[in-house]
Amino acid sequence: MREIVLDTETTGLDPYDGHRIVEIGAVELFNHVPSGNVYHQYINPVRKMPEQAFAVHGLSDEFLSDKPKFADIASEFLDFIGSEKLIIHNASFDMKFINYELSKIKREEVSYDRAVDTLAIARKKFPGSPASLDSLCRRFKIDNSARVMHGALLDSQILAEVYLELIGGKQPDFMLGVSSVSLKNKESTQTKKITNVRSEQLKPRLTLDEQKNHKALIKQLGDGSMWSKILNNGH
Repeated sequence: MREIVLDTETTGLDPYDGHRIVEIGAVELFNHVPSGNVYHQYINPVRKMPEQAFAVHGLSDEFLSDKPKFADIASEFLDFIGSEKLIIHNASFDMKFINYELSKIKREEVSYDRAVDTLAIARKKFPGSPASLDSLCRRFKIDNSARVMHGALLDSQILAEVYLELIGGKQPDFMLGVSSVSLKNKESTQTKKITNVRSEQLKPRLTLDEQKNHKALIKQLGDGSMWSKILNNGH
């Protein structure tokens, strides 16, 4: 089962007030295990960055000025997310922006039925408790110290860990590759070997520089994070 954990950064709260997407980050999961495949793109919004938005994510007009427009990256983005479920925190916000951008370039919109809203899951599971991404990191003891400012890829990686906790918690030996699952009944105990879904690894979508920057970003999460353990195991 393939799922995509996704986050966006924007110039404001509502695309119908003239706001646009400035960053997309997405993480690919297979059977709730990160494949190592990610999508990350900064986008030129073709408008000025409000001070309030800059304070949240730190993406300036100058930094975004030479980045591609959404129309230039739409096909690559849609290819990455495919037709799979999209794991998003406060899904209505990101889906509204994504579909607005797609409608502007006359591309088919993404069905809201594909979105799994971790904010809604958290509120249902812990009624009355804070359900922000930072609050859930504290609840599940997930290291988010690198999250000084919002960033779409970093937030997607953190959200992937939160999502796994929300749906039941990750395995103690959570890692890519071959894992063992004990199947117990009254009479016997069996161990079944489970391998990755794909017989061959996907061709990397990232350049060498992007892979280097991604590894540096993972290291910022700290040695205790799921992503750092996977990196240290050579994946």
